[in-house]
Amino acid sequence: MMWTPTEEEKYGVVISSFRGSVPQGLTLELGETVHILEKSEGWYRGSSIKHPNAKGIFPANIIHLKKATVSNRGQYETVVPVEDPLVTEVTSTLQEWSSLWKQLYVKHKIDLFYKLRHVMSEVIDLRRQLLSGHLTQDQVREVKRHLTVRLDWGNEHLGLDLVPRKEFEAVDSEQISVSDLYKMHLSSRHNVQQSTNQVDTLRQRHKEPRAPIPHHLLLNLKSFTHSNIGEDVDLFFSLYDMREARQISERFMVRLNKNGGPRNPEKLERLCALFTDLSSKDVKRDLHLVVHVIRIGRMLLNDSRKGPPHIHYRRPYGCAVLSLGEVLPALCENRDEKDFVMKVYMCNNENEWFQIHENIIRKTSTKYSTPSSNYGLIVSLQLLRGDMEQIRRENQLLLNRGAAVTRKLGFPDVIIPGDVRNDLYVTLERGDFERGGKSVQKNIEVTMHVLYADGENLRDCVSLGAGEPPRTQYHSFVLYHNNSPRWGELIKLPIPIDRFRGSHLRFEFRHCSTKDKGEKKLFGFSFTPLMRDDGTTLSDDLHELYVYKCDENSTFNNHALYLGLPCCKDDLSGCPNIPSSLIFQRSPKETFCISTQLSSTKLTQNVDLLALLKWKSHPDRILDILGRLRHVSGEEIVKFLQDILDTLFVILDDNTEKYGLLVFQSLVFIINLLRDSKYFHFRPVLDTYIQKHFAGALAYRELIRCLKWYMERSADLVRQDHIQEAMRALENLFKFIVQSRLLFARSTGGLEEEQFRCSIHELFQSMRFVLSLDTRSSDTLLFTQAALLSSFPAIFEELLAMFSVTEVAEFVRGTLSSLPSTLHLGQSMDVVKLQSIGRTVDCRLFSYPEARRILLPVVLHHIHLHLRQQKELLVCSGILSSIFSIIKSSSTEVDVGEEVQMLQESLLDVLLQTLLIIMSKSQSQEAVRGQRCPQCTAEITGEYVSCLLSLLRLMSDTHYQHLLHNFQSKEELKEFLLKIFCVFRNLLKLSVFPPDWTVMRLLASNIIVTTVQYVCPAVHKNFCEEDFDFKVWNSYFSLAVLFINQPSLQLENFAAGKRRRILDKYGDMRVMMTYELFNMWQNLGEHKYHFIPGMIGPFLGVSLVPQPEVRNIMIPIFHDMMDCEQRRNGNFKQVEAELIDKLDSLVSEGKGDENYRELFSLLSQLFGPYPSLLEKIEQETWREPGASFVTSVTRLMERLLDYRDCMKGEETENKKVGCTVNLMNFYKSEINKEEMYIRYIHKLCDLHLQAESYTEAAFTLLLYWETLQWEDRSLREFLHYPAQSEWQRKESLSRKIIHYFNKGKCWEYGIPLCRELAAQYEKLYDYQSLSWILKMESSYYDHIMDQQRLEPEFFRIGFYGKKFPFFLRNKEFVCRGHDYERLEAFQQRMLGEFPQAIAMQHLNHPDDTILQSDSQYLQIYAVTPLPDTPRVLNMDQVPERIKSFYRVNNVRRFRYDRPFHRGARDKDNEFKSLWIERSTLTLSHSLPGISCWFEVQKRELVEVSPLENALQVLGNKTQELRALITQYQHHNLHGNINLLSMCLNGVIDAAVNGGITRYQEAFFDKDYITQHPEDADKIGQLKELMLEQVHVLGVGLAVHERCVHPEMRPLHKKLVDQFQVMRSSLYQEFPMLEKMNPSCPPLPRSNILLSHGALNNDSMRMLHRHSPLVVLSSVRHSSSSLSSHASSDTGTTPTAVDSETEDPYTMQMLLPHSLHAGSITNVSALSSSYTSPSSSSLSSTHSAPSQLINSAPSSTRGSPSLPDKYRHSRDLVMLLPAPRDRPSSAMYQTGTESGQRCVYPRALFQQVLGPCKPCSDPNLSVAEKVLAAPSSWSLDSGTRESLPFLTSHVGSVLTPTGPTRGLTQGHYSLHFDAFHPSVGDGAPALPTRSLRKSPLHTIPASPTSPQSCLDGSNSPLSGSASSGVSSLSEGTFPGCPDVTPSTDPRTEDQQSGCFQHYPPVRYSLSDPNGLEPPKVQPCRSHSAPNGVTPPRSPSGEHDEGNPEHDRLRRIRRNCHMAKEQAARVGWDHNVGKP
Repeated sequence: MMWTPTEEEKYGVVISSFRGSVPQGLTLELGETVHILEKSEGWYRGSSIKHPNAKGIFPANIIHLKKATVSNRGQYETVVPVEDPLVTEVTSTLQEWSSLWKQLYVKHKIDLFYKLRHVMSEVIDLRRQLLSGHLTQDQVREVKRHLTVRLDWGNEHLGLDLVPRKEFEAVDSEQISVSDLYKMHLSSRHNVQQSTNQVDTLRQRHKEPRAPIPHHLLLNLKSFTHSNIGEDVDLFFSLYDMREARQISERFMVRLNKNGGPRNPEKLERLCALFTDLSSKDVKRDLHLVVHVIRIGRMLLNDSRKGPPHIHYRRPYGCAVLSLGEVLPALCENRDEKDFVMKVYMCNNENEWFQIHENIIRKTSTKYSTPSSNYGLIVSLQLLRGDMEQIRRENQLLLNRGAAVTRKLGFPDVIIPGDVRNDLYVTLERGDFERGGKSVQKNIEVTMHVLYADGENLRDCVSLGAGEPPRTQYHSFVLYHNNSPRWGELIKLPIPIDRFRGSHLRFEFRHCSTKDKGEKKLFGFSFTPLMRDDGTTLSDDLHELYVYKCDENSTFNNHALYLGLPCCKDDLSGCPNIPSSLIFQRSPKETFCISTQLSSTKLTQNVDLLALLKWKSHPDRILDILGRLRHVSGEEIVKFLQDILDTLFVILDDNTEKYGLLVFQSLVFIINLLRDSKYFHFRPVLDTYIQKHFAGALAYRELIRCLKWYMERSADLVRQDHIQEAMRALENLFKFIVQSRLLFARSTGGLEEEQFRCSIHELFQSMRFVLSLDTRSSDTLLFTQAALLSSFPAIFEELLAMFSVTEVAEFVRGTLSSLPSTLHLGQSMDVVKLQSIGRTVDCRLFSYPEARRILLPVVLHHIHLHLRQQKELLVCSGILSSIFSIIKSSSTEVDVGEEVQMLQESLLDVLLQTLLIIMSKSQSQEAVRGQRCPQCTAEITGEYVSCLLSLLRLMSDTHYQHLLHNFQSKEELKEFLLKIFCVFRNLLKLSVFPPDWTVMRLLASNIIVTTVQYVCPAVHKNFCEEDFDFKVWNSYFSLAVLFINQPSLQLENFAAGKRRRILDKYGDMRVMMTYELFNMWQNLGEHKYHFIPGMIGPFLGVSLVPQPEVRNIMIPIFHDMMDCEQRRNGNFKQVEAELIDKLDSLVSEGKGDENYRELFSLLSQLFGPYPSLLEKIEQETWREPGASFVTSVTRLMERLLDYRDCMKGEETENKKVGCTVNLMNFYKSEINKEEMYIRYIHKLCDLHLQAESYTEAAFTLLLYWETLQWEDRSLREFLHYPAQSEWQRKESLSRKIIHYFNKGKCWEYGIPLCRELAAQYEKLYDYQSLSWILKMESSYYDHIMDQQRLEPEFFRIGFYGKKFPFFLRNKEFVCRGHDYERLEAFQQRMLGEFPQAIAMQHLNHPDDTILQSDSQYLQIYAVTPLPDTPRVLNMDQVPERIKSFYRVNNVRRFRYDRPFHRGARDKDNEFKSLWIERSTLTLSHSLPGISCWFEVQKRELVEVSPLENALQVLGNKTQELRALITQYQHHNLHGNINLLSMCLNGVIDAAVNGGITRYQEAFFDKDYITQHPEDADKIGQLKELMLEQVHVLGVGLAVHERCVHPEMRPLHKKLVDQFQVMRSSLYQEFPMLEKMNPSCPPLPRSNILLSHGALNNDSMRMLHRHSPLVVLSSVRHSSSSLSSHASSDTGTTPTAVDSETEDPYTMQMLLPHSLHAGSITNVSALSSSYTSPSSSSLSSTHSAPSQLINSAPSSTRGSPSLPDKYRHSRDLVMLLPAPRDRPSSAMYQTGTESGQRCVYPRALFQQVLGPCKPCSDPNLSVAEKVLAAPSSWSLDSGTRESLPFLTSHVGSVLTPTGPTRGLTQGHYSLHFDAFHPSVGDGAPALPTRSLRKSPLHTIPASPTSPQSCLDGSNSPLSGSASSGVSSLSEGTFPGCPDVTPSTDPRTEDQQSGCFQHYPPVRYSLSDPNGLEPPKVQPCRSHSAPNGVTPPRSPSGEHDEGNPEHDRLRRIRRNCHMAKEQAARVGWDHNVGKP
């Protein structure tokens, strides 16, 4: 394949994507542009324009070739497409938008997403139109305007760069001056913000006033609906001004047939009109659109008798009005068409018809009415802007469709030359006619004719309205029976101009009879001529015409018969003798009134103007005629402008001396008249006249003479109005002078040339004389000078036609030099003078180089003076901008070096000084808001910055050399350098240019770096070595640092295309400046130490720029700094300290990255490769600390980058806390930066406060508190702390910490601090503060006892994988959960905070594959806290609220259990191989602390055997049963015993599914006993527990039998039957039971409960035989049923027993109700029906089983929601009593009811429950109790040492802070006489709690913990509803006093109520028959876990193997059997005594 270079095919667009699937193939996407280099056999080789370095081949058929211009053909060739630059810009912009547009959707910016999509579609469509090539030039311009507006809009909303434009095309900044570029940016920004038409960005500042833009209202009639007319109608639309009460427009007429359609079918859908020439004032007027409806038909609409049907009359019908005052402003903003509905109203009285529209507007409803049917008009309106030519061009389709042009009455504000118009508007006003002997009034119709002088009727000269063709005559509408009609109807008479003279109007009056014939009888007429004898037309006024009598027989053939008669009263004087024998006699009592208005460009009504035009008829009146010209209206003058000017110059030639001055004044008047904006368009008419029609060859002499005369008289005259007018007309006067001289020279061959030149010189001398006059004493002279200066620059253009450029420039220089200095002028004159200079600069003369050399010095002189005095800065900046623009454009053609030199010498220094002043004012203005200086605005700053940059850009090397060598001294040079460096710094700091002005910012940066390169050698040469100047060098370094760090140069933040364009044009200017900086640093030599440590921070900021080359240049500077300080001071402590401080602040601000950290670590290599830098001893002394320092800084960078990433991103508070703790500890432990450490302590505290983690915030501040001492040492101001003593700071910290502990409800931690403060106050005898702090401490004790505190859950979370931050990576933590937060919620929170993480589905420790993977893995499960304060928890008399705090606070050890199977797994009975792996986690610090989580420091594992687990599970369930039985044994009959029912059902009914039978099969099997002889004792214990449970179940059923509700009897029956089966199975397993109880054979179901009678003394002992003495000393309790199946490996197998009949949630809501008198129902939390291990994986969907009493965590007890999985079980609830049967009073303590005294089993409940309090007020709603907790969590391996105040107050913090009551050593036992009424104290009421705080899902510590009630384990054996009994909450219920001792005289039996079989129980401290704690054998494990250690006997020794103990146990068992038999007999005979 041969490849040949392409010649024509160089540029193309990809029309189909190519994947590059061939060797060396180039991947291309649709729409990409390619640069083609070679071709071969249908293939091209080249590169994409986006990626020019990647070259490859691609098919030729996927490329659409386009023409392109190729430059530098060959290896480095470039191609530019030959197309409209705007098309190229659109293409590249759309490509850039496409990627950003998709990101809008991703970021949920939906509104902007759809807007941008719409704009992109519009841009694509406009681009297609532009490429079509079928548009006219005007259309192309309009399309480009729309394109640029949309491009700029999109760029602004997407945050892209603003594109400066000129004529819709982006400009090249290299081709224009900086000043012009600045103006273009301003203009583009204005266009974007205003979305208006693109304007010329280079329009002159001092432009002529623009003509007002007229408005046009487009009306379109869409429909006219009527139902009861049935006749043709005419609609007349007009605009009405209510304020002036007049019509301001012609009428638009629409003729409709009786069906509502147009009478002319061709006009279908063409019923539109354009009301033209509305001015801006008209739009703001109180305008109304008025529609008059005239019907054509019978006289009376509903009376067919009135007239024959074939005769039609025009009759008024109705009127509609639309107020435009509210509509037009909306139409101005929205140019689209808008519809409106107009309702038609009928006039109640036809006499009021002429003003019906006014009545409707005024809403005088009594004079009009609404027709019965609802009908009206629908019109659409649209407001258009521009002159009519533009409207026709832009809306060709509209006007071609037949829109009627409806003109404004009179002339518009802007009169267009060539607009020929000759319209007379006649309005029929009113008439007064005689009755004529008739009994009724007449029906009068007026007919109007337009007749010529010969009597001919002028055809088509009557128009009723636009939209309909004109007609020959007019018929008015008829008012019924009205002799004084008032019409108010407007008629337009478009009479030809040649027929106007001699024509007249005749009005004929007829009575319309309504009889059968319908005759119209003529009874009179009136007439009026259109033009008077003097040639003027009929005046615009009201005309009362005479009425002459006539009849039908009268003839009008000879019109002369009546034309000789007077037509009106004014005409009567012209006809003195009227013979009485005439045919037509005037009716003296009848009159007829009309009003007329003439709008004509050819006819005039002004007598004075007519006299001037016909001056030859009255030569003696010329002076008077010329004097009266000023009184002629401007409209009349511009209509006859050419005729008037010809007349004036003819008069001037006729007698120059006599009429010269008057003609001059008249000419000045006319010229000034054209300055009015109304006649703006007539200026070209005047210019055209001067160039083509002016013929006054001698006029120049008189004009020059008059001008000189005026100027010379200016010093003498007091009134100078006429002189000022002449000065304003100077431009056009010079045009007349020059044209006249050219005509004279042309006709005479150039005679009198020298005289003309001398006269011009003299005229300029006169001008200089006027300008040199002192105006301080004369204001009128000041105005004269101002008028002259304003007009002076306009004459240069005219003089260039007669003089050379140099001559004209000398004229101008001489005149400008005569201007006085600013010291002698007022401010207003200053402005005028500068404006004159500015217009001089803007004129064509200044564009000539020879003229600039002459004019520039004088112009710069005046500007220099103003800048020195800071006057008129804005005007001066405009002049300078124009100068720089002109010189820049000329620099490409001629050498401008001389001019630039003049600019530099005159302006550079003063520009710098001006900018410094402006910028300083701008800064002070920002500091003091409200004091705005007009000159200290962003605009003026930008103007002068652009001027300075323009000058510096024009300066070449020669100019810089000249500048730097011409300073007289080094002080001057120093001052200049400091100024220019300061200006550059301010330019970079103040952001003079907005961020999106990238083009402007880049150009400014390029100029700055170029200037710095020129001036750096001067700095080094003049201010180094001996002449070292710190100020200059420091200013330079500061500038360089600011320059490199400016955002507009950070190319890494830009798109690839934009970055490539910048690099191609400017290169990386940061690198250029960094090289300069490095070179200057090296040139410092020994003076480097001056910048240590001041420049460390700034240089560090430069080195953090993510540009490798910049970093490589900057890093060695730090080595120089360390080396310099080491040699000077022997160490580099300053460098080290400053470097760390600045590094921290810079990285925290968002600078630096990973690459920088790696690069910085390379600094250590500098100590090796350069041994010559240091001597050997220096190398030995600081090499090692230097390398160590660099290592520390590198590690600091790691933490700082993590901290920066967390803080700047949308990270959660938890990650921020973790990063902050990590960084804080680094500062403390590794580099010992105490100040930084304290700074981050407060940052961490602020994070905690934001998350409302007040406890953690208090612990954090304690770190700072510990560093302070109670001393009077003074401390400096730091952070937010003022300068104060150390004692004061520690005191304020203490108070703040106490406050935070209070808000966090951790009062136990705040109390020691209160004591600490109290001790200090006591030492100082500050009793006031001491009183305050003691009260605070007291209130904290009250809070501890009174306020609710929720127990948090704890979760273990592992972070595995390399994607986690290093402080989390492959570590495990324990986190303290939020209030009410369960495991599922915590899991979702973690996954939300780590969205990329993968949830691990198992609990096993991850392997190396996961640890080393590039992913994120999370492993989460719940853990149980193991408190380190058993002394407090083991004290029975300590309230539960206090114990609850110590269970979950100051906790460092946690535990969780994981079930697993060892050995072969028995499918029939999984319990045989089910082991428990128990893990104990020890944290680095206790929770709570400075973080919500801490890292796991130590892990211990033990294994629990299946048998040990079974022992713990059975023991826990039995304890639960005992507690419930004790709770309900004195319950009222038929009360709410749902908890007891569920617990019994869960244990007994589980026997059907296995239950304890599974344990029997597993552990009582002979094979198991044979294989495990060491478990014999444990098997014995298991048997005892089973028997004990059966006995307890029997007692429970007895209680249930008594209390069960009748509706629940079926359930009770079912339980009894299943219990019999369960007991039978046990008797079969243990036949010795029958032998030991021979008197108790198996009983039928009816007698099953007799075997479990009332609890006597022995049975009560039996009930509590294995109970621990401190049942509630632990937080968690297992509540496992015996009925559940074996769990799976993960312990998540759910079991549900009888779930169809049990709804835990519903039963839970029913629990708080009780019917028993005086009882308090124990409202305990229910757990879930499913079990789940506490060490649940993230995939677990089951809730964990509940715990026993007081075991449910507070966070779960308050869950108000009901899972869906429970909502199918509601059958059981239907059996319960209705809620109305359970009064809400049962929720609270009731002292007495029905006269019954409350007696409560206090001792037993204290044994089982401990003193309790409700967790919340039951009156609160669920929403009030369940508050949303902040979503914060903590990550920390953070350090917090043990606090001194905690150490010194161990007894206060870790135990109750008050003195404890002494307790007798030993254990509590149960006595049989505990309930005896002789006992003194009554039991306190048992507290209750709202069940809304009960949990639905509990997250247990572990699912299978083989714990007793002490260790709170959970098991997979938990039953469904039976496993969910939670506790009362902690503490005692407030407001529930102890019951007073009984004084009731009743007997014991009477007091005990109806159920006397259960004796009262109490505790005794010493009882020989007291029960022992349960004996639990140690488990087989590595180490005995907490809660599994065998309990000790009172003597402290184990009971294992004690013969005496065994003997006592057998005795007790036999006694128990005997007493059980006695109890059965007692039950049978209903005997209550033991």
